[in-house]
Amino acid sequence: MKINVGTELVVPRSRRRVRIERFIGEGSQGTVYEVIDLATGEHSALKWYFPQTATAAQRRAIGELVDRGSPDHRFLWPNEIVDDDEPGGGFGYFMELRPSRCASLSELLTGAVDVPFSVICTLGMELASGFLSLHSEGLCYRDISFSNVFFDPLTGGPLICDNDNVGIDGDTTSAVLGTRRFMAPEIVRREVSPSTQTDLYSLSVLLFYLLMVGHPLVGRKELDHPTWDDAAESVLFGREPLFVFDPTDASNSPLPDLHANVVANWAIYPEFIRQLFTRSFTAGLTDPIDGRVRESVWRSAFSRLRDQVLHCHSCSKENYWSADVAAIRCWSCEVELQVPLRLEIDDRMLVLNENTRVFSHHLHMNYDFAAGVASVTRHPDHPDRWGLRNESAQTWIVRTVGGSELEVPPGRSVALVPDTQIELGRVRARLVR
Repeated sequence: MKINVGTELVVPRSRRRVRIERFIGEGSQGTVYEVIDLATGEHSALKWYFPQTATAAQRRAIGELVDRGSPDHRFLWPNEIVDDDEPGGGFGYFMELRPSRCASLSELLTGAVDVPFSVICTLGMELASGFLSLHSEGLCYRDISFSNVFFDPLTGGPLICDNDNVGIDGDTTSAVLGTRRFMAPEIVRREVSPSTQTDLYSLSVLLFYLLMVGHPLVGRKELDHPTWDDAAESVLFGREPLFVFDPTDASNSPLPDLHANVVANWAIYPEFIRQLFTRSFTAGLTDPIDGRVRESVWRSAFSRLRDQVLHCHSCSKENYWSADVAAIRCWSCEVELQVPLRLEIDDRMLVLNENTRVFSHHLHMNYDFAAGVASVTRHPDHPDRWGLRNESAQTWIVRTVGGSELEVPPGRSVALVPDTQIELGRVRARLVR
């Protein structure tokens, strides 16, 4: 049977009848279509394999993924297989349809889509969470790259696509090695097969692209290769990889004219982010077990980075605050940023902007960003006064600078005054500047 727009199929397991509505795109393995359930009107996506990729081994692998189920809501996971009932026919699989509002990472990196730093931080944190869920089930993705990730520009929530190459960690039968510039050096050298450890390297490259808009190993040494081809990539990414910000070897440092994004963006981020990338692309180049940064560490780092987002008082652009830097200038308008008011919880700091919310995560480090417990609000009668509104179900105990103690019930606010102490349930916090 030839698959075209208008073709109707009966899905064996659910016995539902669907019709192919439109062509979405084509990759190296097959074609993706939007389909409609003729009974319910629900829309989904169908990937149909080319004859040369519709192998028995691939179908078996997809069947195992369908039976296993998605490890996380961030994956557009195969959920049902459909076969061509004609002898020697092909097959495909269904998955959720990617929402039209989602953008690709390629659009973000080329500037076609512009989002604030807070959204980028959320995207990085959510990507790390997604791959942590995948790896926790003993699976590896094998082909992490920006071509396989989409995201919501408003929330930063990612959708990870092309999951049909996901396999069991340590399975040496993989026919997919990945995308060259994201491959771990040992894969580029053809020494190993994809695994969780090589996924960790690819994830670090993806996150470096996300923040720095460039590759961590592409610096001045690219000038040694007049032609950018497989041979050049084999050297730069496999045989002689060298981090562009290697602290002991500057021979591959970025050039301001060729690598302007990387040079400018590296200076924007706090030291703890730079240290993680330095570890990833120094020790991590040669020590896959102990040198690479785990997904949980990246998740923690990106949540911390999001908490340090500071709005410029002059142009309103988002910047990153760091207590380790004496004076920070806005990357956009170059005005020196004012020292922000922060909520200190244990040894963690949350910069308070006019739209900041405090979540359960900030109190318990549980990565729950659905349950809000407080928000920065403006006084309804005095626009120049700001407070922290209690959005929890508990009454806060507040100790003012003058030593007074008062109760702040749900729905009421406490003034944003430095050195005020707040008991948010069992958690103690303090306003600092």
